[in-house]
Parts: sequence; structure tokens; C-alpha cells
Amino acid sequence: MAMDHAQVAKDVVKALGGPDNISAAAHCATRLRLVMKDAQKVNQAALDAHPDIKGTFTAGGMLQLIVGPGDVDIVFRHMVTDHGVHEVTKDQAKEEADKGGNLFTRFIKMIADIFVPILPALVAGGLMMAINNVLTAEGLFGAGSPALTERWPFLADYANLINMVSSAAFAALPVLVGFSAAKRFGGNVYLGAAIGAAMISTQLLNAWNTGAAIAGDAEVNYWHLFGMDVAQIGYQAQVIPTLVVTWVMCLIEKRLHKWLSGTADFLLTPLITLLLTGFLAFVAIGPITRELAGFITNGVAWGYDNLGLFGGLLFGLIYSPIVVTGLHQSFPAIEIPLIADIANTGGSFIFPIASMANVAQGAAALAIFFRTRDAKMKGIAGAGGTSAVFGITEPAIFGVNLRLRWPFFIGMGAAAVGSALVALLDVRSQALGAAGFVGFVSVVPEDIPTYLALEVLVFVLAFGATFLYAATRGKADMAERHVVPDSPAPAADSTGHDAAAGPAFSAAALSDMHVTAPLAGAVVPLDQVKDQTFAKGVLGPGIAIEPAGGVVVAPFDGEVKVAFPTGHAYGLKSASGVEVLIHIGMDTVSLNGKGFTPRVSKGDLVRRGDVLAEVDWAAIQAAGLETITPVVISNAARFESVSPLATAGQALELGADLLAVTAKAKVKA
Repeated sequence: MAMDHAQVAKDVVKALGGPDNISAAAHCATRLRLVMKDAQKVNQAALDAHPDIKGTFTAGGMLQLIVGPGDVDIVFRHMVTDHGVHEVTKDQAKEEADKGGNLFTRFIKMIADIFVPILPALVAGGLMMAINNVLTAEGLFGAGSPALTERWPFLADYANLINMVSSAAFAALPVLVGFSAAKRFGGNVYLGAAIGAAMISTQLLNAWNTGAAIAGDAEVNYWHLFGMDVAQIGYQAQVIPTLVVTWVMCLIEKRLHKWLSGTADFLLTPLITLLLTGFLAFVAIGPITRELAGFITNGVAWGYDNLGLFGGLLFGLIYSPIVVTGLHQSFPAIEIPLIADIANTGGSFIFPIASMANVAQGAAALAIFFRTRDAKMKGIAGAGGTSAVFGITEPAIFGVNLRLRWPFFIGMGAAAVGSALVALLDVRSQALGAAGFVGFVSVVPEDIPTYLALEVLVFVLAFGATFLYAATRGKADMAERHVVPDSPAPAADSTGHDAAAGPAFSAAALSDMHVTAPLAGAVVPLDQVKDQTFAKGVLGPGIAIEPAGGVVVAPFDGEVKVAFPTGHAYGLKSASGVEVLIHIGMDTVSLNGKGFTPRVSKGDLVRRGDVLAEVDWAAIQAAGLETITPVVISNAARFESVSPLATAGQALELGADLLAVTAKAKVKA
């Protein structure tokens, strides 16, 4: 049954609290992007139950409703024309979203925007440090047991190489932070990386050797600038100084762009920006913020150490609510200095407590998995609970525990118990990693048995209490819920194709249910795409492709149903009724068409291999965006199955077999 776009728009506006509660609205190829004035007025239950809303989530301060290609623009137009919703561009919506919330929440969001992209490098480095520690730690396998590198000397060089690679991300942290922060602050990312590199120049005394310098075992050189003696000390593993320096750099750069133009802007803006920022970084900003960073880190550590068991209990109790707010994304700024100065700090207490909270929330979700009869809730609880006990809690928290409330509270209580014992027994980590059961490799070796025992205790407490709750007071919450059935499939003719497929095509095209590769590249499983809308199959099953370059072409004979003016996404319907969405790159809508040259428009008929768009892949990468391109079947519910014809990692040529779609068998009267 066709979507009633006007009714969907009416339902959405009503569920969002009326047009007056929507401060800005935009849309992309698949979803509505909305900035809300008061999130408390949103009727989330109504949105979740709506048969034409495929999913909702909040990202970048915007509520995003997944409607689907070919429908989202029509629904959006009805929202604007029928209900007076304020239409803005996607950039304006992002700016409006950035203004939302108080100063504190905006600051936390800024920190998250900067650190989330570089966390994979830090986590990988932390885990490699942990591997090195397993190889080199004495007594790890029993009191007095030698290190593995002593027992098997051939491992020594492997451990040394691993240690070298593992330290790279931390030693060069100002470069990574400078790059990411410049992107967030709207500056040139390469200037950000350059100023970060200057802050860890080999000409400077390594920041990790300042203790030796104070003790007189290392020499500190000085610059004599503006009548001051400026110490030549680096900023390895320093976060706050790099953030402030990069912010100032971006302010200078953007002001110069306004004052200069043409050749003068191209030549002088980078020169003056780095020159001024360089002096400010080492003369004023760096020394002041270094002291501030030390004060914050030492202050947090002092509070934890002196509050003892109560400090651990309190931190463990509130950690999961902190995850809900996103504040936990700012913890690396505190945790990295603790790990870098492990000789004095003993390591990070944040990681073990985060692990207790994550395992507790995962155990609570798994208890729901065993108790609920609702198929959808069981699927979310099983997958979310499993991922949570290994360190990723958002699916369990937002998909299960918060929705049912008491499982979330039970998880908080179990985490508080485990975290109190973490503080009492002084369990510490020596590296970043996955905060869950597998996180033991990041823990100080002698604390590993205690860490694992506490994880098991927390799991048992949270699982047992939630299971008991679900069997008694929570029975009604876990009861089977109504699930809206899929829309009935349209009638099919003798060839098995959609009778409403549209314009006439050849007999071969009418029966062709194959989708071929719209671009050349390597196959990537859809669940590895970072955009969860695609990864979780919300928009349909399919495959992603990491492009090898070249153009994007039609994967079958059909009609262009969606062609965004920005050129980043296309929806096509084959002659046999298969609807495909091709989304070129991730978040490429933000480029506003830069790097894309569309060759088709909505309503055009295309043949397999016709060029849909020419793409400047280098421009996408230069903007810091991913080029990976999902190809999904957006009307898969109307067919029996969708099967991949290519395997992960396989190199695809343009037009190679990609997906096979099977029509539903006709029911005989």
C-alpha cells in the first residue's frame, strides 16, 4: 500500500509536539533532520509505533526520523506547506542544533565531536600496549613466574615492535587532536595537524621527561622571547593545551579569511595563522593550559583517592547516566594523562569503573532477553546485552534498559557495588581498551584476577536482580507487544515483477531481479558501515562498497525515483520492481554538492551501466569523510529474499554481480 505522505507528515508533526516545537527542519536522502525546542514534548512512543517511520535516533543535536528514499522529501514538503514547519538548509539545521542546550552540554558535545573520530587509534594503541604488557609482565601467570619474553626470548623483538607502534597514537596525540579539533572548529585540518606536530617537535624536551628535568637529570633549554624565558618542553599526551591552541588557531584563520582574498588569502592566511599561533602556543597558551590540565587531572585523582570506597560507589552509580548524556566522551582528556604518568598515578581508575557499569547494563539487558516474549525486544536485548559486556553499551541502554527503566536502575546499583570494590581494592588500568570482560588486557597485570572477579560479581548481581524483577513486578513491561505487520506485497504478474513498475521495458528487464555493482571497489559487509541506519539494515539489506574510483552507474534497467541535487544519493526502481538506494559516501550531504556531478534527474529512465554521477573521491576524502558507499534494497519486504553475490573483501569491477532478489511465490487459490 502506497504511503499517505500528507498523513505521515501530520502524524509526525503531532508526535513532535506541533510545529511550534520544531525550531528547524531539513532532510537528506533517507531521513528527516529536526531540531527540537523541547525534547520532552516529543511523543517517542507514537514515533516508534508508526508503520511508516522506520526508525528514530538523535545525532548531532538533531532528532532524525528515517522515512526512506523517495518518500522523505514528499513528507518533508507536506510538513512545511501543510503545517508551517520552519525549513532550513542542512548546514543551518546543524548550526541551529549546535546552539541547543546550555553551555555545559554544548561543551560536552564539542569534546565528543573531537574525540570520537580519534578514539579508534587510541583504543588500538591501548590494546597493543596491553598485548605488550602480557608479553613482558613478570608474575602474570603465577607468583614468581617469568615474563613470556624471558621464557621464550624470540618474543622480545615482537614485543618491542608492538610497544613502538602502540605508543605512536599517544606520542603524536597533539597531531590527532589538532586535526580533529580544527575540523570541529571550522579551520583547516592540516594547519591543525601542523600546529599539533610543532607541539611535539623533537627539538623540545619530551613532556614525559619533565620529571627527570626537575630532578636535574635532563637539561631544559629556553627561548628568550618578549623579555621572557620560555621553556622548550613538548606537549606529548596533552589534550587541553592542544584543544585551546587549535581553537585560537581557527579563530585567527577564519578572521584572516574575512580580511584577505584571492592570492593574498591563499599565501598569507596559512603563514600568519601558524606564525601567530606558534608564538601564542609556546609563550602563553601552552604553559597556562598545561598547569590547568594538571590541576584538573590531579584534582579528579585526589578526589577519587581520598573519598575511597564512597568515591568508587558514587562514580559507579552515576557512570551509566553519564553515558546517556554523552559526558563520558570527555573522559579521555582526564584518563590519558593518568595513563601517561602511570609511575606516579598508578594508572587510570576510570577504565575499571566504566567496565563495571558496562557489564552491569549488559547483564540487565541479557536478563530481559531471557524473559521477554516480544521478538523485537528479544533481538535488541540479545545483541545489545552481548555488545555491552564487551564494551559498547548504547544499544543496551537506549534500546532496552532505559525504555523499561528498572533494568537501567538495577544496572546502576550493581555497577555501584562493583565500583566501590574497585576503589577499595585499588584496581587500575594501564591502557585504554574495550571497557568490559575483554578489558582485562588493559588492566595492571597484578590487578587482573581482581578485575575479572569483580566483573563476574557485577554480572551476577545485575542479571539476577533484573531476571527476578522481570519475573515479578516487571512482568507487564516484558509482555508481548503489538507489532505492526509489513505492508502487503503488491500483485505480481506472470514474470514475478511489480505490476506497478512504471514505464515499459524489454521482456528481459521485466524479469531481471539482479543488481549489479554501481561502482568499482572492494566489498564491505553492510554491518561494518559506521552509519547505524545502514549497518542495522533499517533501510534494507544490501552490501557496501569501498570505491576504487571512477563513476557511479545504474545497477539495472529502471527509473530514477530519487536524485538529490547534491548528487550524493540516488534511489532507483528496476523494471522488475526492485528499489535500490545508492548512498555515495558517509555524511556527504554536508558537502552540498562539492565533488559530485550528477548526470541524471528524477524521472529519467536509465539502462544498466548508464552514468548516474561523476564523483571526485579525493574531494570527499579531503573533507575528512568516508567514501564507503552502501547499496541497499529499500523495498525488500516485498520480496522473498535478498542474497549477496559477492563476498567481503572481494574486488568488484563496474557492473559485476552484486545482489540477487527473489520474488515471493504466488499463492494458488
